[in-house]
Amino acid sequence: MFNILLYQPEIPPNTGNIIRLAANTGCRLHLIKPLGFTLDDKRMRRAGLDYSEHANLNVWENWDNFFQEHTSARIFGFTTKASYHHTSIDFLPDDFFLFGPETRGLPETIRNQLPSEQLLRIPMLPNSRSMNLSNSVSVVVYEAWRQHQFSGAI
Repeated sequence: MFNILLYQPEIPPNTGNIIRLAANTGCRLHLIKPLGFTLDDKRMRRAGLDYSEHANLNVWENWDNFFQEHTSARIFGFTTKASYHHTSIDFLPDDFFLFGPETRGLPETIRNQLPSEQLLRIPMLPNSRSMNLSNSVSVVVYEAWRQHQFSGAI
């Protein structure tokens, strides 16, 4: 299944919601430190309910450690600075969906490490700044899963 990759997430309830999403869709969740909270934060646990025990969660010390181990992976970075829409790609199982921190988005240094055709945006109305992180991840995961006829779902 797909991989959700959160670079330095800051808001515990967003990550809790994404843990729940990952558990319900079969995605693997990767968190890249530093995190803006501890993994036992009660706000994150409340948002994730009891789903964290069902989620496949990996925590990485930093971007370089993650990237060195996944040099051959298809990593799609989601940013408002991209030209291509998230619906313009045929996603493959094992693709990574990379999202930046809530207050800053995906840093330019990381965007520059990805091919421009792997930088994607979710369409929004003009003058919109951004969507909530957990909502954005949901939009992308469900589009990718839809492309695979919701494989494994009941």
